[in-house]
Amino acid sequence: MTDRRVVAHVLRRLTFGPTAAEVDAAARDGLPATVDRLLAPASVEPPALGPDPMASLAKGASREDRQKARQAATKQATDALAWWVGQMAAHGGVATEKLTFFWHGHWATSVQKVRSAGLMLGQQKTLRRYGLSTTGPLVRAMLRDPALILWLDGQKNTRKAPNENLAREVMELFTLGVGNYTEDDVKAAARVLTGWVVDRAAGAGHLDAKRHATAPVTLLGHTGPLDLDGFADLLVRHPAHVPFLAARVWLRYGSTSQPAPAALTAAGNDVTAMLRALALDPAFPQTAGHLVKQPVEWLVGAVRQLGVDPAKGRKQILAGLRALGQVPFRPPSVGGWPAGEAWLTTAAAQARLRTGQALVGLAPAVVQQLAESGAADRLDALAHVLAVDAWTDRTAAVLTPAAKDPRRLLAIALATPEYTVH
Repeated sequence: MTDRRVVAHVLRRLTFGPTAAEVDAAARDGLPATVDRLLAPASVEPPALGPDPMASLAKGASREDRQKARQAATKQATDALAWWVGQMAAHGGVATEKLTFFWHGHWATSVQKVRSAGLMLGQQKTLRRYGLSTTGPLVRAMLRDPALILWLDGQKNTRKAPNENLAREVMELFTLGVGNYTEDDVKAAARVLTGWVVDRAAGAGHLDAKRHATAPVTLLGHTGPLDLDGFADLLVRHPAHVPFLAARVWLRYGSTSQPAPAALTAAGNDVTAMLRALALDPAFPQTAGHLVKQPVEWLVGAVRQLGVDPAKGRKQILAGLRALGQVPFRPPSVGGWPAGEAWLTTAAAQARLRTGQALVGLAPAVVQQLAESGAADRLDALAHVLAVDAWTDRTAAVLTPAAKDPRRLLAIALATPEYTVH
């Protein structure tokens, strides 16, 4: 790879759809400076949506009042989704936005069960606040997170009737991985997490002492009294935690077919250090073409590169996410969304083509830019706009007949393997 291809590859992996100007700047600044800039902390405050409609319902509310509350909650959820997609598009040129989406898929929580967009945005605030640091503060905060507590039935977990759902998933899916804990650990962890309940009106979780078990436990090699923070510390100090986290980061940022390089685990549980090690690893450019873009990556990247105004294109963008099968705040399960070839179905290809056509209709400036390029240079100009290194001969043979129509050319290009796989 040339130096430009190296920085373009890093930008494609760490950010959402780098623009031509961002690739030009990265090539000019060099890889180390670019990585430093991408990993700089970014402060973002999710919007306030107002009172939780479901929490505001009085006891014995009428069917009409309940229906109005559900409609209001649905509107809040749609507004929260539109805000986040707009945030990804406006600020997707730094690592924070894509990392927040990574953490959302990792600590997968759905508004469909939580039934509160405000709580989902509160969780995102936590992911943004702690996501770039060491994982200890993040794990402690997430175990207290009201959206996660509701999602994994933590509010049903009492000393008289322990519920193991949250305890199991935090070890299996969030911190350690399968095979690194026992069923006795699950039972003990469930007791440590008893008593945590959610105040929907306040948007917060708190410990109800009457529901909390205080007896000593034996958990992950520790015997004695243990609270939530002590449990979190055991998780992040466990020898399986860093390799598990490195594998998850590598799956989403590196490759689904090659093992994570040693540099990732050597970075410890510092997420910024792990992403820096990944981006600067000499072998990282060799993973080009190993990852299929998730629909959110594909769509937000296209919005950014085409210069689409997310507010003006809100209807088309949200419809595109639904058609493509990946809607933020609505993962299909606690395991999050799939990776890799699961997104390469015939139906998905058709949805990308339709969505691409809708987005191109909102991008007159880029269409005009292509129209003004010479016929002989149009495919190169297209690759420059979409941050594609090069077209294969097979793809070029498909694109060439469409080159006379810049709108059609752009829509087809967004569905090509070179754009869909990166």
